[in-house]
Amino acid sequence: MEQLTEVTIEAVELAAWAAEALEVQAVAFGLTADEVAVRLQIVRRHALQPGVLAFGAFSGQRLVGFGYGMPNRREHWWSTVIEPHLERNGYDDWLDGTFAVTELHVLPGFQGQGVGTRLIRSLTEGSGARRSILSAIDAETPARRLYRSLGYRDLARMVLFPNTVRPYAVMGAQLPLGQSQSANSR
Repeated sequence: MEQLTEVTIEAVELAAWAAEALEVQAVAFGLTADEVAVRLQIVRRHALQPGVLAFGAFSGQRLVGFGYGMPNRREHWWSTVIEPHLERNGYDDWLDGTFAVTELHVLPGFQGQGVGTRLIRSLTEGSGARRSILSAIDAETPARRLYRSLGYRDLARMVLFPNTVRPYAVMGAQLPLGQSQSANSR
């Protein structure tokens, strides 16, 4: 484990921290430099959305995790992709009045220490919404186990986003999130 100092969670301005956040995402998610460049433009657009919230996890001055999200709107690109899948399963109402966790990533050396739990709780607790929705790679990963431990359940599976080869699951949870059974709640 890499953690040498306590990790603090702080609200951050998404646009100002976009480049550093994507460095974390590149390591945690295995992105190429070209993918980072494309995502940087997306994050900067998201930073302009009403109600966007962003939090960073810091070990000293180093960003070791981040998460951001915003109130979901049906006209958002992500919503247009997942809507038919949710509708087919009877969950299309989850696109309304819901806070979408857009990104949540923690450096590998800091995973399994409660950082992701603290980030997602900070996002959802500050959202003012009654439900939260997100997408995650549709495989049994530590992230999926974390989300389930907090009360997220599958709303749709095997969702393919354009230009991706791995299927995703769309998950939703009532807020406030439940107590994590597997994560340390520092």
